[in-house]
Amino acid sequence: MAQAEEIVIKPGHAAKNYWRDLLKSRELLWILAKRDLSVRYKQTTIGAGWALIRPFATTIVMVFAFGKVAKLKGDLGVPYPLMVLAGITIWSLFANTFTQISHSILLNSNLITKVYFPRLVMPLSSVVVGLVDFLISLMLFVIVAFWYQYFPTENLIYLPLFVLLTLLSSLAFGLFFSVVNVRFRDIAQLVPFLVQIGFYACPIAYSSSQVEMSRQVWWYDFYYLNPMVGIIDGFKWCLLGNASFFRVESLYSTVGFVAVVLSIAIYYFRRQENSFVDYI
Repeated sequence: MAQAEEIVIKPGHAAKNYWRDLLKSRELLWILAKRDLSVRYKQTTIGAGWALIRPFATTIVMVFAFGKVAKLKGDLGVPYPLMVLAGITIWSLFANTFTQISHSILLNSNLITKVYFPRLVMPLSSVVVGLVDFLISLMLFVIVAFWYQYFPTENLIYLPLFVLLTLLSSLAFGLFFSVVNVRFRDIAQLVPFLVQIGFYACPIAYSSSQVEMSRQVWWYDFYYLNPMVGIIDGFKWCLLGNASFFRVESLYSTVGFVAVVLSIAIYYFRRQENSFVDYI
């Protein structure tokens, strides 16, 4: 019992103690992550294979709807299905992680009402779950790329940077929504709607090079304020090489925006986490 009391976090503890105790709770983080992974595919015949089927099926639909019907083109020299699949792969990482984080507090409400521990463990465990699904779906891209005989370039070394930016972005927005979701359950209905809008607002079925040809339109500057634009373009550039359009300057606003939002989200989460039990 004495040992357990050493890692209990009490309201009012200094921030340095909070982060120390969060580090001590890493075993709980892995337990929650493994539980969420097992629950996700529990009693399913295909299991983790859904992480391959979903992006593959979505790619087929997008290629038919936007490539065949709408006649959209990808970057010159890049197979259109590969461009779409690359965009879907990184967007799915953001969307799945963001959604999981947004619901993480309510999904673990039974733990919150029974024992006190760093609540930040729950959103962080959702990041692990999203990353595992991403690694599985990335295998699909590798298979399709080999099918098209499209091989990686030296740009691939920057891939971890864009994966990290994606996870930080999902954590930044997810933390805020996870707090608000505790008090206002309508957020659970809003999150899928935002994810759906974001899917079409990002360069997944189209290339940002097409946006560059519309520099004079009023929404041009607003387009690059979307932090996921730079991330998705950069991710596709890593996988598809220099033939894939990537405006490096778009990363400046992305990194700055994510850093500011993540700092505010963590502060807001820390301020509100002691009140979670009052609303659950």
